[in-house]
Parts: sequence; C-alpha cells; structure tokens
Amino acid sequence: MKKSELQQTVSAVVNQTPVLDVHTHLYSARFGDLLLWGIDELLDYHYLICETLINDPTSPDEFYAMTKADQAELVWNTLFVRNTPVSEATRGVVTTLRALGFELEKTTLSQVREYFASTKVDDYIDLVFDQSNVEAAVMTNDVLDPAEQAVWAELSERDPRFLAALRIDGLLNDWPGAVAVLRAGGYDVSEGLDDNTCGEVRRFLADNAEVMQPVYMAASLPPTFAYPEDSARGKLLEKCILPFSRERALPFAMMIGVKKLINPPLQLAGDGVGKADIGVLERLCGGNPENKFLVTCLSRENQHELAVTARKFSNLMVFGCWWWLNIPSVIAEMTAERIELLGTRFIPQHSDARVLDQLIYKWSHSRKVIADVLAEKYADLIDAGWTVQRSDIERDVRRLFSENFRKFVGLDN
Repeated sequence: MKKSELQQTVSAVVNQTPVLDVHTHLYSARFGDLLLWGIDELLDYHYLICETLINDPTSPDEFYAMTKADQAELVWNTLFVRNTPVSEATRGVVTTLRALGFELEKTTLSQVREYFASTKVDDYIDLVFDQSNVEAAVMTNDVLDPAEQAVWAELSERDPRFLAALRIDGLLNDWPGAVAVLRAGGYDVSEGLDDNTCGEVRRFLADNAEVMQPVYMAASLPPTFAYPEDSARGKLLEKCILPFSRERALPFAMMIGVKKLINPPLQLAGDGVGKADIGVLERLCGGNPENKFLVTCLSRENQHELAVTARKFSNLMVFGCWWWLNIPSVIAEMTAERIELLGTRFIPQHSDARVLDQLIYKWSHSRKVIADVLAEKYADLIDAGWTVQRSDIERDVRRLFSENFRKFVGLDN
C-alpha cells in the first residue's frame, strides 16, 4: 500500500470495525431507570456539572437542590449559550446531537426534549449501538446495590449486547459497610476476616457470579492502593478475590488512581486524580501468575510505566484511556506510546459511558484519534521497508477493538 492511501484506508477500517466496549456504566432496558439516556441525562453528566459550576455562580448545594430538568437547563445555558462548547465533554454533546440529525444552529433544548419524549428506549438502544458501531458493552454491576440486585433476581431474559462485570468496590473500599449488607443477605461474616468470613465472601461472590455470568470482576481503587497490605482490603484481596478469580478463571479489572471527593459538595463531580504505585502491579502479576489482570490507571504520569510493566507480564492487559484521560490529546499520546511498546496487544479504549447517548460521541472521537495514530505508525513501518496490506490493518484493528479482550477474558471459549 502507498503511504498516500494510508490515512483513508485506516480511517475506513477503524470506522467500519465493530467495537466491544469493555467498560461502561450502562444497562440494558431490562434494568429500567438504571439505564440513563436522553438529553437531560446527557447534560446532567458529572463532567458537565463540574464545568458548569466553575463558570456559573450557582453553588453545588443550590445546583443539587434543583430538579433534573432545571439542572439540564442551567448546564445548557451556561456551556452552550453563554460559552462556546469547545471542551471535550461539551463537544461530545454537539457530536451526539448532530449524529441524531439536529441542525444545531436552529435547535432549542425544548425541541431536543420533544424528540426524546417521543422515542422508545428499545428503539433508541438499537439506534445508538448502530450509530456508534458497538457490538456489545460491558456493564458495571455492583454486588452491593439493592436496586440492581432486585433486577437480577427477576431477570428472565438478557440482551446479549450487554455483558456483566461483577463490581466489588464496596467490598474492597468499605468493608464495614459491606459486612452489614452481606449479613442482611444471610452471609455469616464479621469485620475480623477470619477463615469463616473469607469462605462466606467467596460464597457471596460465587452466588452473584452464578446469576450475573460476568466477564470479569472489577474495582476502582485509590492511588494509595498497595499490595501486599495489612488492611481489610489487603486481606480480602489475598484470601478472597485472588483465589476466587483464579478458581473461576475470571480476570480482575483494576482501575487505579481516583481520589474520591476532593471537593465533597460536588458529589460525583468532585473526584480527583492521583499517581499510583505501578510496583503494586509488578507484585500482583509476578506473585499470582495464574491470575489475569485488566488494568487502567487514571494518572497520565503512570502510563509509560504501566505499558512497560505490560511488556513483562502476559497476565496483564492494559485497557482504555480512563476518565480524565479521555481527551483527544492524551488519547493520541497514550495510544502511540502503547503501540510503540506493546504492538497491538492492548485495548486502546473504552467509553466509560454513564449515559447511553455518550456511546455515539465517545467512540466517534476516539476512533478518529486511534486512526490517526495507526496511520502514522504504518507510515513509519513503510519507511522502514515493510509492506502494509489492508488485510494487516483489518486484522490489527479487530484485535484492538474486540479480539484482544475476548481472548483475554475467555469470551470465545
């Protein structure tokens, strides 16, 4: 292939290849109100809330006392009427509305609301998956959330596009709170984490895994996360999570680096970022070779060391540009760095979508950046003397967008 043909060919392949979105906060329609969708939810996204409250004198307390519709009005007027929507989060709303057919210069918030009021959720799920070219999305399924557990208890039919992930943040980050929930569910546990308690925790995980059929376990962890560690989290990890993961061949996904509520009044919008200790992963991967770990880190400063570590351990799969890293300039840097160190053995992106509509813009924006980086790397390869065929590009993009994940978690077995 000639270098002059590369950009067009790579862009076409990247846009045509379906993606398996390995981490979202979405749900199927069977989960009712847990699935967030529509313009008010899109505008009430915590990225936009945070951006609104640094541009408007409304206080966090005043904002959260408003109805959802009034919150959305304030976000719209602040970020799209009184300001130019040039940030990544606001541009994402523009991309989404344009993809849905709105002429933005002539569109009012009321008109967008009318569109969603007349749209059925099942039809909209089909539309969004088609627009974003997403073949499946992995949910976040909190084992301690009573609202979600009530749905699982009654769920008789599953949408195959929505895969489960067994989320265990509450177990690892708030063990006393988890004890109360497990006891209420009939599990004989104590805060002391004796052998009986650890057995009951593993039984709890097994019971939930039986119902959910998850593709992995997952937890969001602070930058201070350590291993080994003489703490409730350290003991749970060593005595419960790692053995269960190993026995079930169920990978453990770790999202490391979030500093919870650095500005508490902002609620979900108030979380920050901190640099993690990648030595933790070296010890986890090296000391537990039969376990598999999916890992993403929130700090940009962690990315090089994380990629180097992934070169050393085949039981470590790096994935995505998480949260505050999900901006084009950083995605480009991280993707190039990973290709240069790992070839195509990584998962370049996940949407982390909390609102269904976000699949449209998050994948549209990411595909463009990924295509640009790939085209540059293929051009370098041609300059070095290698012939690049379209079939090579198609194979590489399939691996990056779905096959690496499927193989690592055993989805195709």
